[in-house]
Amino acid sequence: MAFASNYWQVQVHNQIYGPEEGTSLHWHGLLQKATPWFDGVPAVQQCPIAPNASFTYQFRADLYGTSWYHSHYSAQYVGGLFGPMIIHGPKNVPYDVDLGPILLSDYYHTEYFDIVKEVMAPHSSLVYSDNNLINGKMNFDCSQPSIGGNCTSNAGLSKFRFQTGKTHRLRLINAGAEGMQRFTIDNHTMTVMANDFVPVEPYETNVVTLGVGQRTDVIVKATGRPTDAVWMRSDLSAKCAMAKNPHALAAIYYPSANTSSTPASTATPYDDVVCGNDNLSTTVPFFRPDTPLSQPATVESIDITIKQNASFVTLWEMNNSSFRADFNSPVLLNASEGSTSFPAEWNVYDFGFNTSIRLIVRNFVGAYHPMHMHGHNFFVLSEGTGAWDGTIVNPANPQRRDVQLLQPGSATDPSHIVIQIDADNPGVWPFHCHIAWHLSAGLYVNIMERPDLITEKQIPSIMQQTCVDWDAYSNSNVVDEIDSGV
Repeated sequence: MAFASNYWQVQVHNQIYGPEEGTSLHWHGLLQKATPWFDGVPAVQQCPIAPNASFTYQFRADLYGTSWYHSHYSAQYVGGLFGPMIIHGPKNVPYDVDLGPILLSDYYHTEYFDIVKEVMAPHSSLVYSDNNLINGKMNFDCSQPSIGGNCTSNAGLSKFRFQTGKTHRLRLINAGAEGMQRFTIDNHTMTVMANDFVPVEPYETNVVTLGVGQRTDVIVKATGRPTDAVWMRSDLSAKCAMAKNPHALAAIYYPSANTSSTPASTATPYDDVVCGNDNLSTTVPFFRPDTPLSQPATVESIDITIKQNASFVTLWEMNNSSFRADFNSPVLLNASEGSTSFPAEWNVYDFGFNTSIRLIVRNFVGAYHPMHMHGHNFFVLSEGTGAWDGTIVNPANPQRRDVQLLQPGSATDPSHIVIQIDADNPGVWPFHCHIAWHLSAGLYVNIMERPDLITEKQIPSIMQQTCVDWDAYSNSNVVDEIDSGV
């Protein structure tokens, strides 16, 4: 927890063992305008933090609101290396009580690297989560088949307190691996006040949809009786997620409620038809920045497809190229020395001197993708099924955020999102699907922004030290990079 414009210093000690692994931490959604080297992606801004080594991130909290930090080394965060990140700033909607972060996460009983092995194996099959959690808790029936290791049935639920008649801010975060979450509170409506780090004009809803990596802040008025107890629910979408046990519960107790009792409230019905966010006409930013250019300096089309390679391993591709990281050679450090030519599998898009960039992303596969860009809150000009017809939704003040859901498409009828940025943050910025297994299979590109200005930056020597440490480790140990690496 911090306040807007505070400077952060976070020292990371890599003490992961059984087996040893590299690691890094990404500060999801922060722009890192003054410190693009501290974005925390190995093979992009740094080498991995080697086992038994330490590294200190130092950056400014350049936005405020709700987010999270997580490892960006393979799918490591799925094993639990993540947490909430709250930055306090001005309120665009008044409220009485801040209930703090509410982490929603699908959960797998299998170790993350074993799942990566399964995903990257020849003729792989789909993987399904075992449970769904609210702030790390949910009951589970350990008598279910295929449950290995330690398991405790009915381990307990998260609990929250409402104050009668007061308004409460809930900071919702989808910190999962794959599943799209539908969040509701029985007998209550919610007022959305922010999506990701962007405050929005308040609007009411009965359900909040969150793809992996997305955040939504809502205000809830405690309209119940002092003795009431109700369920907070988060469901992994039956249409859009792959889950064996999709329903997560947490209890909300009013001041005079019996906290040893179980709520008996009824679930709120909702529409689970569309694997997408709220309509763009509804999500209008509260603060209006410069209007995005109707004719940007450059336009790039990116098509998402899937294929099996010669070894029958399933790979995701962006413009027919699947990403693979080189842990020993970060793109940003190369670019700072003037390099502009990179191996094809690094998927580097060099946008040169262009000062505004529009991406038209088309999805030719029947799976949804929460598309996340580092270093920017991008304008979302359009999203939906079918080809983009050129219409921009709310062109004077379109939705901005750092993760946008790209709906499922098909080989003959792709879905699309159209996003745009002002190239005002020189650096190398990942743009990728935030589903861990899609990312492992290569659904990722690097956006190289203003390379002419990257060479003018004085990158701290500690960034190169991560590579000295990693080179020493990888020269004497086998690094089992079986996926994209990030």
